[in-house]
Amino acid sequence: MNLPLFIARRMRLDHMAKGSVSARIIKIAILAVAMGMAMILIAVATGKGLQKDIQNKTAAFNGHLVVSPFENSESQISVLPIADNSDLYGMLQNELGVLHVQKVAMKGGLLKSEADFEGIVYKGVASDYKWENLEGFMVEGRFPRFMDRPSKEIIISKVIADRLSVAVGDELTAYFQNSLQQKVPNIRKFEVTGLFLSGFPDFDQNFVIGDLQHVQRINKWNPEEIGAYEVFTSDITALQSIANSIYAKLPSDLDAVEITRQYATIFQWISLFDFNILIIIIVMIIVGVINMSTALLVLILERTRMIGLFKTIGAGNRLIRKIFLYNGIVIMGYGLFWGNLTGLLFYFSQKYFGWIRLDPETYYVNTAPVSLNLFDLLSINAGVLIVSSLLLLIPLAIISSIRPARVLRYR
Repeated sequence: MNLPLFIARRMRLDHMAKGSVSARIIKIAILAVAMGMAMILIAVATGKGLQKDIQNKTAAFNGHLVVSPFENSESQISVLPIADNSDLYGMLQNELGVLHVQKVAMKGGLLKSEADFEGIVYKGVASDYKWENLEGFMVEGRFPRFMDRPSKEIIISKVIADRLSVAVGDELTAYFQNSLQQKVPNIRKFEVTGLFLSGFPDFDQNFVIGDLQHVQRINKWNPEEIGAYEVFTSDITALQSIANSIYAKLPSDLDAVEITRQYATIFQWISLFDFNILIIIIVMIIVGVINMSTALLVLILERTRMIGLFKTIGAGNRLIRKIFLYNGIVIMGYGLFWGNLTGLLFYFSQKYFGWIRLDPETYYVNTAPVSLNLFDLLSINAGVLIVSSLLLLIPLAIISSIRPARVLRYR
């Protein structure tokens, strides 16, 4: 029989039955631990969810990695073309960690309707473009269909559509100019087949997606020339190593730009979430430990005569500490249970109902995304329990100072 565990169980039942002061303090401690655990889960779920959503959204429109000439690296516009050859494409496609490679080219222009006009970045894509990445952002219509001849079908953002007062099925006129010396711009007629809304102002206010052949003809490129390759990887955490490996195999005039470098401001901002989550975890653990320490101290002070009696019959400080430590761990277990229940209730309700809304101008998303897996849940619980249990040894040091001759002298 585990004697400390047996005595701890009897003490706990005795306190709950009598409704003593320590019983009320214990309930407060359980509530504090539960609230702290719930806050940690909410912080981790929302922080990771927002990071993941923004990363996926950025990659959906740009790929995880862009291979292009150095002249194009610092610009959204494809200034110089690269030759689309099977060797380069095959090398990128066969690189470890690469899921998909697609050809694109960018061109700045002006989009005009009967009501208004808007400056845009026309993104030309080919038949290998992975439209599935944009399915979650489509609000109306369908994706363009490409034939052998340049397709007139395009998709635009709902933001641009509202500014131009157009809808799916309407026609638009686009004007493109290659240089300041070009007096007459290149004119193209397009039909809007779909509207998307990403929540990213950089995309929604600028991007129009259509056939790559238009950019090739306007820029007087050969059919084998493109602006860049967009590369999608299986793991964004390994993006830097994949980018370094690809860059080492590229010709000297080409660069490999990660989205973390292309959108450095956004990724620096979301990296701050990790620090914020860490601060919340530390603060909540401190609050929980303080409340648990208070409850244990009250429990110890209520049981000083029992401690003195145990010492009189030969029990050592280590055995007595185990009794109160077991009680502390059980109390914390109740707190963790209710905290997990509250945190998971928030997680599932937000995941399936999205009741917390955000301003997309600030957070790039309409609803607060959440992300939490089983490993995160178990790691957080184990970490909180281990750290808190170790810190609970501090208030238990008072047991060593209790002298049986003093506490048993008076009834």
